Amino acid sequence: MRPRNIFLLYLSMLFIACVDNPNVTEDIYLNTPAPSKSWVNGLKRQLALTMNSVLINTEMTSDNYFNNYTLYSKVFDGPVISYTDIDVNALQQEIGRLREMADYGLETVVASDESVEAESISYMHFCRGFALLLAGENFTGLPIEPLGEVSDWKTLLQIAIEELDLAIAQSSDPDAMAAYQLLKARAYYRLGDLGNAKTLANSLLNNTSLLFTVSFDGENGVGNEMQNATFTSTQNRFAPLPRLDFLDPKYFDEGTAASDQKPVSLAKAEEAYLIVMEALLAENDLSAAKTVGLDLLDVVGARPTDVLDDSRELRNGTNRTDYPLTAVQVRESEEDVYKDGYILDRQAGDITVYTVSGTKVTDADIEATSNTDELLYLVYRLRQEIFMSEGRRMNDLGIRYPVSQTEQLNNPNVDDAYTQAVVPSFIPLDGGLDDFTVDETTGNITILFDMNQVIVNHKTSEDVAPFH
Repeated sequence: MRPRNIFLLYLSMLFIACVDNPNVTEDIYLNTPAPSKSWVNGLKRQLALTMNSVLINTEMTSDNYFNNYTLYSKVFDGPVISYTDIDVNALQQEIGRLREMADYGLETVVASDESVEAESISYMHFCRGFALLLAGENFTGLPIEPLGEVSDWKTLLQIAIEELDLAIAQSSDPDAMAAYQLLKARAYYRLGDLGNAKTLANSLLNNTSLLFTVSFDGENGVGNEMQNATFTSTQNRFAPLPRLDFLDPKYFDEGTAASDQKPVSLAKAEEAYLIVMEALLAENDLSAAKTVGLDLLDVVGARPTDVLDDSRELRNGTNRTDYPLTAVQVRESEEDVYKDGYILDRQAGDITVYTVSGTKVTDADIEATSNTDELLYLVYRLRQEIFMSEGRRMNDLGIRYPVSQTEQLNNPNVDDAYTQAVVPSFIPLDGGLDDFTVDETTGNITILFDMNQVIVNHKTSEDVAPFH
């Protein structure tokens, strides 16, 4: 997208947000007082829009949620992923817009702003770095400039780390700097760089309240679409894997939906513990990994919860009608034992909702593990439950979107290799990720594929478990 187009995109965002004067040109805007501050506001809006696209599409593609209605992609649950898919292109565009708006801010707006503040520059570098992080996690590769060469996902993550370093260097906000350090650890983790990821994550273990979020504004057209899909909409569009029922919804509204839009976590303390746990397991230090895991449960336990009347939730989508509506038992596979407390009866009274993190993994579960694979299994259960509805699970499954056909048709630098999605051979197809059976007598649920065990079984694959 050209610089002029980036500016016009930003202006269109401002108009939606009820700015009065539609006659602002680029030159006039750049000569207004403190344009960098208003550009940061535009970046915050684009960040919210980008996360809406990331959450809806990646949560659906993973085993976390099934699209139980007619809205959103009809094939990502498969998962069927083609470079011709308009949803692949839409997600790529939202990530690209965030990066290009950050580029324009750093290259043009900052240069025109004599009073620019370091924190504004820092936030622009963060947005550029975060866009590249999202690109590297979710795509086989993407260009980092309009019509440029495609950078593979590892290169995207390396450049993301460089941008986050620049964000840290410009900031004096300790909370922001800690969040950016954690995002760096996240990038190193995905690259399989155990040393750097563990060092950064270890440095953050004492920051147990770390929480960095993106906010939404339903009154100005930027609502939390995941909140809409899992709670607000009367069609109950997204249905969680029954084993994860107790974690749904993470986002909800009371009163007027437009005025009560919940934020989404971009970085939180729990991830540092998860990275260190997995690093210690890769180093065969089971005892130390257990200790970190127990500390992690303390962090999760200290996160706020709320109570919610969710009696409107009827799982009444049109694609699948056998979702449990009462408190039946569930097991993760036919070899597992049935468990209580995972599937809730929402007609029996208010439910507990986990607004930041929740899990059913207990101290006893961690202490009972006798080898590294058993604890690694719990690490991936913890990752799935703690990051529920945050757009992270698809990464852990090793699935990647391709560069879109629209990009290839307009960009001669897109090699055919990047137009192929990555769906590892161990991923069940034909909807298997979301599938379960229902006992006709008891109503109890059996999950068809325990994907956390699948990850452990394939931990040496290049697609999953980066430290192994």
